[in-house]
Amino acid sequence: MQLRYSFRLYPNGPQRAALGRAFGCARVVFNDALRARKCARDQGLPYPKVGDLSKRVITEAKKTEARAWLGEVSAVVLQQSLRDLTTAYSNFFASMKGTRRGPKVAEPRFKSRKDNRHTIRFTANARWKITPGQDLSLPKIGDVRVKWSRALPSIPSTVTVIKDAAGRYFASFVVETEPETLPEVTPQVGIDLGLGHFAVLSDGRKIDAPRFLRRAEKKLKREQRRLSRKAKGSNNRGKARIKVARAHAQVADARREFHHQLSTQIIRENQAIAVEDLAVKGLARTRLAKSVHDAGWSSFVAMLEYKAQIHGRKFFRIGRFEPTSQVCSACGVQDGPKPLHIRVWTCAACGTVLDRDINAAVNVAKAAGLAAGARRWPPPPRSS
Repeated sequence: MQLRYSFRLYPNGPQRAALGRAFGCARVVFNDALRARKCARDQGLPYPKVGDLSKRVITEAKKTEARAWLGEVSAVVLQQSLRDLTTAYSNFFASMKGTRRGPKVAEPRFKSRKDNRHTIRFTANARWKITPGQDLSLPKIGDVRVKWSRALPSIPSTVTVIKDAAGRYFASFVVETEPETLPEVTPQVGIDLGLGHFAVLSDGRKIDAPRFLRRAEKKLKREQRRLSRKAKGSNNRGKARIKVARAHAQVADARREFHHQLSTQIIRENQAIAVEDLAVKGLARTRLAKSVHDAGWSSFVAMLEYKAQIHGRKFFRIGRFEPTSQVCSACGVQDGPKPLHIRVWTCAACGTVLDRDINAAVNVAKAAGLAAGARRWPPPPRSS
């Protein structure tokens, strides 16, 4: 399977200028090709083919005085930008036809030079390489210093250079990896995700919610207040914007690190993992929106899923409409929904005192067939 490995880049002054030119040229090619397609649609003409677009907005454009500077960057960067537009249109048309899963995809839009995130991509034919000194050699940019945090498992097929809103540079490598099956273990676990506790496991463990955004709110408010007081278009406003972006990046990085550590621990300790499929988009439109986004459930579950695939573990998603909080995990009697403030309750049928979150986690495990002796869930209610 293919995975992405990202590493921090530290380009010097001339290299940052060269990357800026590459970002700008890729944006111009994308916008020129998008404009050509929109004009063809307005005139009732068929969309121009990719080869014709490449010839018009890259090959012939380089010969004009207005676009002669396109020759200052690698041609592969321009071709990949054109390919991105083709992919965007393919996704748009597939979404309109209903053949693409997931939410509807909007029509491609023009890119702005004021965007805070920029990317360019180099494929193998661009002749980029990792030097003996462990630098990343990019055509027409130079040897850029890389902070390697781990070794690449195989030779990368592509590398994407990213500049984020905080002004940081990253190299994202696409590599082909083989499954790294972990030794089999006995434990199997169901996970109930929440806000009071980030995760409650069916074995009784409760993982506290770190609330990274909530803890950083004071600093974020201070930096955003300073940004709002700067004159638009001034250098000071640009500096303040970067400070705000860095504060948000610190929150996102801390949350991602927490997700990685917890998901890796769960994968190593359990042979099978079951998680409830939550309606995150629906919850993000309620008064709990900030806490839901702060938790980052979707990214955590995605990590569990791909790590389970890599390491030979079993992963299950349980339907969001399963009454995991309404069924007694001891006897299987379903006695209806309960208000959120009720965290501990006593089953009226068997008298078992149940913790709401642990009970839900156990029922998630039962729904996936992970609980010992679980054959059918929910079990039939006891006859009186």
